Parts: sequence; C-alpha cells; structure tokens
Amino acid sequence: MWIDQSVFYQIYPLGFCDAPKENDEKVVSRINKVLQWTDHFLKLGINAIYFSPIFDSDKHGYDTRDFNKIDCRLGTNDDFARVVKELHKNGIKVILDGVFNHVGRGFWAFQDVIENKENSEYKDWFLIDFNSNSCYNDGFWYDGWEGHYELVKLNLRNYKVIEHIFSSVKNWVQDYDIDGLRLDVAYCLDREFLKKLRTFANMLKPNFALIGEILFGDYNSLVNDEMLHSCTNYECYKGLYSSFNDMNMFEISYSLNRQFGLEQWTLYRGKHLLIFADNHDVSRLASILKNQNHLNLVYAILFAMPGIPCIYYGSEWGTLGSKSQGDDALRVSFEKPLWNVLTNDIKKFIDIHKNNKLFSYGSFKNIFISNHQYVFERNLNDDRIFVALNISQNESKVKVPINAKCTDLLTENTIDINGDIILKPYEVLYLKPDE
Repeated sequence: MWIDQSVFYQIYPLGFCDAPKENDEKVVSRINKVLQWTDHFLKLGINAIYFSPIFDSDKHGYDTRDFNKIDCRLGTNDDFARVVKELHKNGIKVILDGVFNHVGRGFWAFQDVIENKENSEYKDWFLIDFNSNSCYNDGFWYDGWEGHYELVKLNLRNYKVIEHIFSSVKNWVQDYDIDGLRLDVAYCLDREFLKKLRTFANMLKPNFALIGEILFGDYNSLVNDEMLHSCTNYECYKGLYSSFNDMNMFEISYSLNRQFGLEQWTLYRGKHLLIFADNHDVSRLASILKNQNHLNLVYAILFAMPGIPCIYYGSEWGTLGSKSQGDDALRVSFEKPLWNVLTNDIKKFIDIHKNNKLFSYGSFKNIFISNHQYVFERNLNDDRIFVALNISQNESKVKVPINAKCTDLLTENTIDINGDIILKPYEVLYLKPDE
C-alpha cells in the first residue's frame, strides 16, 4: 500500500485559506493557495497531503451540506480538480476527509425532512422520532453526534444513504482522482458500513487507502483486512508529548513496545498507523511542550518510530496554537510558509525516513530506557539504525550493545562506539553501523 512509505502533510482548508467562519454563499477560489506552497512541500519532502473537509458545509466543514460540491468559500469543483492535478504532477498523493457519520443541518436531505416531516422521502436517512422535538424546535427529535445537534447523524444501515455516499466517493475519484480517504470519527461508524466501504474501495481504484480516526480502544477491531488499512495512533500521540513534559521516557517506550515490539503479544506489529505530533483537533506541539528544546526531539522519534508520519501545516516551524482558545486557534491561515532551524531538522528526519525502508517496514526494539535518555533500534534484514536521544540539559553516557563504527545520519559524522554513547544535552543521533 502506497501509504506505508508516505510522509503526510495535513491541511485544514477553510483555515489554511482564511475562509469566512460561516458559509456566505460567495464563490471565492481560495483553494488555489495550496499551489503556492508546492515548492515548500517538495523542499520538505512531503509526498502525500490529507485535506480536512473540503465540501459544501454550514460552518467548519464537518457539517456537510453537499458531498458533491466544493465549499464555495474555497472555490469551485474545477478549482480543486486543478489543485489535485498539479499535486499529482509533483508526485504528491491526495486523500480527503470522508465525513460519513453525520451531516450539517443544511444538508439537502435533512432540509427536506424539516420541510415535509413524515412525508419526506428522506426521513429514514436519519434517526428520527416524530413523537418528540429537537432543541431547534423542528417538530421532531433526531440523533446528533455525541450530543452536538448541529451535526445530524446519518442512518448508515439505510441502503439509499450508502448508495449516495458511495456514489459521491466515486465522483471524487472520477473528478479529482483522489487516492484515499481519512474517515472522520471512524470509531462511531457502523461496522457493516465499513466492510461495504472497504469492498467498494477495492473495486474503485487500485490501492485506494482508508485511514480511520480512532481515539481509543483496540485498533485491530477496525484496522483489518475487512475494514480500514490504517488509523490514527492517539496512544502514541499522547505518549510523545507527555513523556517529554513529565521527563519520563518510559511512557513512550512502553507504548511503542506494547504496539510494535518483538514480544508475541505485541498488538500492531506489521500494521502501519498514522502517527502525528498534533493536528486540527489538539493543541499545537509548540504550545503543549513545557521545554521548547524538546521540539525537534519529538519529531526525531516521530520519524523513526513505526508508522506513517503526518505533519500539521505550520507546526514544522513551531507555530503556536492552544485548544483552550477554541478550534479556530488551531486552524489559522499563514501568508506563506516559513523555514527555520526546526523545519530544517524535520527535513533531515524526513529525508532519512524516506531513504531507509526499515523505518516503514523494520522491526522495533527498545535498547536503553531511563527517565531522560532513550535508545531504540529499527531493523530490516539486519540493516540497522539506532535512534538515541537525551532530553536532559546535562550530558549523559548510556550503555548500548554496539561495538562498531557508526555513521550519524543526521550529521554524517563517524562515531566509534564501544558499548556506550556520550549524548550531549538535547542531542539526538541516528546511528547506522558501518558495514
């Protein structure tokens, strides 16, 4: 599957393009801004982009009005087709947000129910009780997503709903040639619907990828041969930042070993989960870390651990954004991409990740763990790289089972290692033993 060796870049289009917060019905071709960033994507090493909601919606994109129309605040269907075509020309794959659990109140079929009540031919597209009333005084009650009644839950057991969704996805492939979907709140989706979607995706386009948003639980319940190819790895997302904030590398090392280690009980060995340091729903990494010296170290682990790395736009240069200030603070617009020391470090991590298949397919093993130092090994057919980092302000010596000359792939310096490594304050090494 192509996603296994991809480095993703997430864009929240409405925020990225500085679109109005509410749908103003005015067509403005803001989505073309993405093409102004193409050189940045290529310089960074990005080869896949995940676009958060891009279709016609009431406000924020997850409240869809029409699955077959690009949000007018972003432009036209032709505008987006042109964007995807240019990205493909530059070797960049594209996946879209598939928001299939719910729609907005402005969704055309729900508007018909509001107008025609029991006489609407679409009443069974939703979970409706005509013997009760909603908080909007519709004259009927309906199920909303997790108590958010601006988000109307779809009845994914209704074959006409499934037909409409599948027809829309087919149109996305025909019109834009997209390469896959990220499924919003996949943990809420009906399991039989997911099985049907996987079967449909297999026929739709070779290697059409399905990545689900999963927050908790056993990822195997949804990531398997019948449903999703991949999902969001929120366990390791949490472990990454809290290990640094608590100065306790045992947390992330435990999660990585639990998920991908060599033990027989390992949960997800061989699976490729989407890994990230932040996204459109959580505080930016630079805002959540207590020590800014840890920024590049988090990304050093991210690009070396098992999984499919994804960067949220703007975080590659350490932009701030706190969830406590609301979602809009996380979904801001930038006039142009920036490039600083952090960006340069991330580019190095990406280059090494892409040039060494062991990061995508190799085994994982913890080598040395203490509160402030951490060493792990990636191995593919005896091709080995050791990742060693020191999150402390003090120099430290760590014991490792290495007795060889190694090349630090980050600096290209040769280091002669005889059972221990001297790590400078806040240092990371990608050590490859010389043949």
